This record gives sequence, C-alpha cells and structure tokens, in this order.
Amino acid sequence: MLDDLFVASDKGDGIGGDGMEGGGASARPSIPFDYLSVADELHSGRIKVSAAEYREAGTDLASEFAALLEHAKLALAGEEPKPEEKLPPIDLESIAVELGLDQPKSIADFGRIRRGFAFANHPDRVAPHLRQRAMIRMQVANMLIDEAKRRAVAGARR
Repeated sequence: MLDDLFVASDKGDGIGGDGMEGGGASARPSIPFDYLSVADELHSGRIKVSAAEYREAGTDLASEFAALLEHAKLALAGEEPKPEEKLPPIDLESIAVELGLDQPKSIADFGRIRRGFAFANHPDRVAPHLRQRAMIRMQVANMLIDEAKRRAVAGARR
C-alpha cells in the first residue's frame, strides 16, 4: 500500500495508465520492501537479539578503533613538528613602535590608529589560544594612544 503511494506520487496524478490507483501491474514500486510488514515484524517480538551479541559486536569495534587510533598516532609521530608560532609582543615599547607613536601625530590621527590596531588585534578577531594576549595588547595600546593623545592636546593648547 505504501509502495503504491510512492509510485502514484512519482506519476503526479495517483492514477496509473490502467485506471487503477498506483498504476496497477505496469508500475514497479520505488521501494524494494513494504515498510508496514517490516514494522509489524519488529513489533511482533519474533526478532530477538541478546545483550551478549551486542557486547560481542562492541568488542570487535573497540579493537578496530584501538587499532585505528594506534595507526593515527604512528602517522602523527612521523610528521615533522610545526614551527613555533611567533606570539605578538605585549611589551610597551614594541606596541608603541607598532602603533607609530614615536612620531608626532595630529589629534585626528589617534582615532584612525586605534581603529587600525583594533582591526588587526582585537580579541574577537584572533585565534582562541591568542585571545588573552590580544586583550592585553589592546589594553596597552589603548593606554598608549590615550596618553599620546593627552600629550598632543596639551601641546596644542600651549
């Protein structure tokens, strides 16, 4: 019955060429078995699987998994070590040089410098393992920019 519905939906109108629903003898079911009979068989209780059979199948899978894991470890052991990632500096002098604060700037330049540094170094824009370092770099850079801006404003008032 379910097969007939699939065949009818494939044809579009639900009526086969011989006037019977599902297409009659000329239409082949699109699914090789009847779902209802499979469901009846599963619910009947005639199919029984013991827990021991599951455990036996599980031990085979566990040994296969262990073998695959061992193979992966051996493959990774033969791999060349990756070069150490160079971490961005967090000292004041390096960040000041990176910001370009050693040259005199106009007051309008500080906003551009801050945005440019944040675009490249904000904790939300770096890899998770570098976020703590990026947060420190942003705090130091903001402190240095604010200090340089105060000096520039004080110098402009003189």
